[in-house]
Amino acid sequence: MSNTDEIDDSTAPLIEHLAELRSRLIHSVVAFVIGMVICFTVATPVFNFLTAPLCDVLAESGQDCSLIFISPQEGFFVAIKISFLGGFILAFPYIGFQMWRFVAPGLYKNEKGAFLPFMIASPFMFLLGASFAFYVVTPLAYDFFLGFQQFGAEGEAVVGEQVNQGLSVVFQGSAQEYLNLTIKFIVAFGLCFQLPVLLTLMGKAGLVSAEGLASVRKYAVVAILVLAALVTPPDVITQIILFVVVYGLYEVSIFLVRRVEAKREAKLRAEGYYDDEDDTVETEMEAHPDDPLMAEFDAEDGRDK
Repeated sequence: MSNTDEIDDSTAPLIEHLAELRSRLIHSVVAFVIGMVICFTVATPVFNFLTAPLCDVLAESGQDCSLIFISPQEGFFVAIKISFLGGFILAFPYIGFQMWRFVAPGLYKNEKGAFLPFMIASPFMFLLGASFAFYVVTPLAYDFFLGFQQFGAEGEAVVGEQVNQGLSVVFQGSAQEYLNLTIKFIVAFGLCFQLPVLLTLMGKAGLVSAEGLASVRKYAVVAILVLAALVTPPDVITQIILFVVVYGLYEVSIFLVRRVEAKREAKLRAEGYYDDEDDTVETEMEAHPDDPLMAEFDAEDGRDK
């Protein structure tokens, strides 16, 4: 066989994979566009639903729930953003299915069984995080932001305890700015809730261990505090809620990775690939570092090698 024939044979599978990838991408894009069109037709009801946290906070202060357009094209871009986010959410199950169909032929049976639960858990955890952001965090955030309003009788500026009778500074929000901030909360918390899925998958692949995650717990606390300060308003209550939730997810991740490691160890032990004797010797040597018998055993082991 000539070198040209070998090159042709080696490139043929690559061309087939690229063709299949193109087909999967086309199907995913079509599903995304269909989802966008569906969400664009119901953009107004969806936007009205997303304004519920704001309207509840305004109602508590006796204000009307109203937003404004500060540019002629703002309403159109609001509908586009809603259709983008909603279209992706609607199409994600089909997009995930296309991703699975592309990678599944290259996986072993046990790898398919290990990877598939994470494909199912990922959208579920994202929706859980988005729901938590919308129903818990967003109302607290807007309650904090709108707490800086001032209601004056005649518009005069006064100071001290009489400030509520002075200059009127009330909320007249832009629809697009409100939507941007709400989407930021939803996406940020949705991604934060992916932490157990990501770390468990990395533990399944052997990239992280429960012991390693536990050893860097103090650094994780600092990172979570920084994350809470970045994605939440400067409200201590909201930041504490985010910290408690994400840190709880980190501890859950350690527990899940430990379970993955225990199952892997049990499987290796059942198949005869796990050597308990080495672990026993290492444990005894760590427990009795000055034992002469252990030192002699170590010396004999070195001579045998």
